[in-house]
Amino acid sequence: MSVFKELLKYYFYLVLVFFIGRVFLFIAYFERFSNDDVNYWLTFFYGLRMDTIVASTFLLVPMVLLTLSPTLLREFVNKFLKYYFLVIISFFIYIEIATFPFFAQYDVRPNFLFVEYLEYPQEVMGMILADYKMALFIAFSLIGVFVYSYLKYFKESFLDVFDDLYVHRLLWFIPLVLLLFIGMRSSFGHRAANNSDAMYSSNRILNEVTKNSFYSIVYAIYSTKEHSSKSVSKRYGKMDINEAIQRVQKELNIENADTKYILSRFEKSHFKNTPIQKKNIVIFIQESMGYQFVEAVGGEAGITPEVNKLAKQSILFTNLYSNGTRSVRGLAGSVAGNFSVPGKGVLKRNKSQNDFFTLGNLLQPMGYHTSFIYGGESRFDNMKSWFLGNGFSEIIDQSKFTNATYTGTWGVCDGDVVNRANKEYVKLYKQNKKFASVIFSTSNHTPFDFPDGKIELIDGVEKKSVKNAIKYADFAIGDFIRQAKKEDYYKDTLFVILADHNVRVYGDDIVPVNMFQIPGLILGANIKPMVYDTISTQPDLLATALDLMGIERKIPVMGHSIFSDKKRNLSLMQFNDTYALRIDDTIAVIRPNTKALTFQYDNKRLVETTHNEKLEKDLLAFVLVLNHVYENRLYKEIK
Repeated sequence: MSVFKELLKYYFYLVLVFFIGRVFLFIAYFERFSNDDVNYWLTFFYGLRMDTIVASTFLLVPMVLLTLSPTLLREFVNKFLKYYFLVIISFFIYIEIATFPFFAQYDVRPNFLFVEYLEYPQEVMGMILADYKMALFIAFSLIGVFVYSYLKYFKESFLDVFDDLYVHRLLWFIPLVLLLFIGMRSSFGHRAANNSDAMYSSNRILNEVTKNSFYSIVYAIYSTKEHSSKSVSKRYGKMDINEAIQRVQKELNIENADTKYILSRFEKSHFKNTPIQKKNIVIFIQESMGYQFVEAVGGEAGITPEVNKLAKQSILFTNLYSNGTRSVRGLAGSVAGNFSVPGKGVLKRNKSQNDFFTLGNLLQPMGYHTSFIYGGESRFDNMKSWFLGNGFSEIIDQSKFTNATYTGTWGVCDGDVVNRANKEYVKLYKQNKKFASVIFSTSNHTPFDFPDGKIELIDGVEKKSVKNAIKYADFAIGDFIRQAKKEDYYKDTLFVILADHNVRVYGDDIVPVNMFQIPGLILGANIKPMVYDTISTQPDLLATALDLMGIERKIPVMGHSIFSDKKRNLSLMQFNDTYALRIDDTIAVIRPNTKALTFQYDNKRLVETTHNEKLEKDLLAFVLVLNHVYENRLYKEIK
């Protein structure tokens, strides 16, 4: 048998694994794209292109061994390639099966998140064993069947290749190198094919079906590590940085900015020396509490009764949007007031581990005791390092809860967290210490662990479900505020409650904008209740809180107080490696290596419209400036 025929046979084996996975994914999500005006059958054509990239890459080693190895190594090559393909095909089967629960959870094929959380084996294994037992059983069963069949029926065909004269095999080397090189590039253009070539449709789900899961993971890792900062312009587009800065400053309505620290400007308070001014601030960030669960902001009734009550006593944000879909993005937006930087979030980036503007860095020099309170392990997502390095003097995490009443996969329950927080604030207040504190909840996270007997479970859903977990988180919010109102510190404290992101950002649109909507409210003694229904962001919420506290400082927050005439009706959202800039109901979307698009936001769906060149350029400017600010350490408070 010739080298070419043997490699072609294994090419079909590899592609068959991907094809079967795509067929099942196509069937499972058919209703999500079948009604769109698009030729969805092309997913198999473009998908084959992505599969060929992967298959060609893994055929390179066998090709070299089969063409260049002398005959005396035939036994070694045969055994090596036998187990080489056994491992590779088994691994691909696992990836294809793992795609389904990952897709169900995140509405995308596996990406960088698939491997990023391997840094935290305790939490991840707990979650997998709790939620994905069936997927694991199916995966290992099918892999077991494959391994048994492969070893039983494997034919020593690699030995047959060596029956050809060495010269004949050697002559195959250059043609096969060229063929595999073409397959690996899958393009005759100046740029090799990549994930953007799978995005042939305006329907995001169909594009995800078209992709190859293994390639998506590797490409995400490569993009994050190699292109997250230095080559952002190569991925999204080029623009003179001075023009980009001017565009961003104009859109954010930032005037008289510092000549070096381009976002920093002096902000006056609308509440200085008034009864509403607060000494302390507590920001309670809720894990994955989407708007659809909160009746007060247009969601389902009966899930968050405590937040609904507090909404009537608060400044309620009914049109608030998160930065992105990850906790690190929401924490940065809520605590530091910045939009999502391309690549890894700033909590995990080297240049933002110190001297980075945060609420802590702002208030600690003013005599505030600053703290971060979290029921899990604060090393997760590098939160501990980032908070300690940027103005937060104390971290209270799972290791410091010695008498927890309930501990789940992700840490102690929210009830224990708020009880501890209340005790800390009482102690600080008695010591005449001002405090600024960030609390981060844990209970609303798969596998949705929370203690019994605290809430009345919602009818018709499993106990361990997102709705019951959110209802428990809501219970903890109400309990916290009830406790606080009984203490003296309440009258001198501003409370901010918001989500880091929605529970699951899913949808057919390129960017499912409606799934970025989250609840937010600000309350405290002397706060006049009101409803703010204009588009707002997590940085806007932080700016509003600082305004209410009477803070007048030079700050780089990428938003404005809702009481300022500088506030813009704008939000910037990141969805994986896609960005969307919304101004009113017009939205520009930009993805790596593709042209920007413009949409109208109509009835919570994106409707493609004619290009808005200005908005699309403004969006590119935001991406470039966010990267520029991070790379040059320009996001800080100027004293």
